[in-house]
Amino acid sequence: MLEVNNTNEDWLYEITPKRKLIDLNYKEIWRYRDLLILFVKRDIITAYKQTILGPLWYFIQPLFTSVIFTLVFNNIANINTGGVPPFLFNLTGITAWNYFSTCLTGTSNTFVSNQGLFGKVYFPRVIMPLSTTISNLLKFGIQLIILSFFYVYYYIKGAEISPNLNLLLFPLYVLMMALMGLGLGMIISALTTKYRDLTVLVGFAVTLLMYISAVPYPLKEIINNKPQFAWVVQYNPITHIIEGFRFMILDTGIFTWFGFTYTLGFSISIFLLGLIIFNRTEKTFIDTV
Repeated sequence: MLEVNNTNEDWLYEITPKRKLIDLNYKEIWRYRDLLILFVKRDIITAYKQTILGPLWYFIQPLFTSVIFTLVFNNIANINTGGVPPFLFNLTGITAWNYFSTCLTGTSNTFVSNQGLFGKVYFPRVIMPLSTTISNLLKFGIQLIILSFFYVYYYIKGAEISPNLNLLLFPLYVLMMALMGLGLGMIISALTTKYRDLTVLVGFAVTLLMYISAVPYPLKEIINNKPQFAWVVQYNPITHIIEGFRFMILDTGIFTWFGFTYTLGFSISIFLLGLIIFNRTEKTFIDTV
């Protein structure tokens, strides 16, 4: 009888419940890169597929929000923007905020919204939140084009705005927004497998978070006028992203290397924490959703 010895056979895939504490299998993600690209295309195409205006919402949302912020915070509340045109000031902050918030909200419901798919076929689960973060880069890029248009317009009109050398840090700011949004989103996604009401809370919490992240006002305004509450905004890492984004583009706002380093460290830490919780949850989530 012919005996077949499989003890030394090299398996192409090995699925096991035992994983490292921090496990982002780059080789496996690269192996499934076609699926990642497919999910990115799906997110882009289906986002506004059955809407009347379609991709025009990418333009409308930041413009209308900037107009409302200008009317309420600058014209009515008289918040000083330091010589920068209020509309451009608000548009710059909203552009940065939108990328972070869409990454957070888009990944915060990963397990629940994809439970049918996760229960039928195997693929690296982290591909799903990654695809959301990458697809949101397209929206961010479109809104940067809008920002560039108004930047040139106000510059020609003689506004006191100018970029500075901190613009070289732009890729790092985008990375920090992506890591922070992805990390927080994965943590919330893991929690929603047991506590469904968190899904409702996320939208409300993100709106409140915007107001303590110096999006509709300069950081120095709350430091000068409300010093007793300033620490809440100052220790918020998103504040340093918004202020840094404005500083490198408009040359206004507060930038410190401590704030930059603090935010970078927080972004990496929250991403790693989110990855740990996400990996642990994916083993058992199908039994709880």
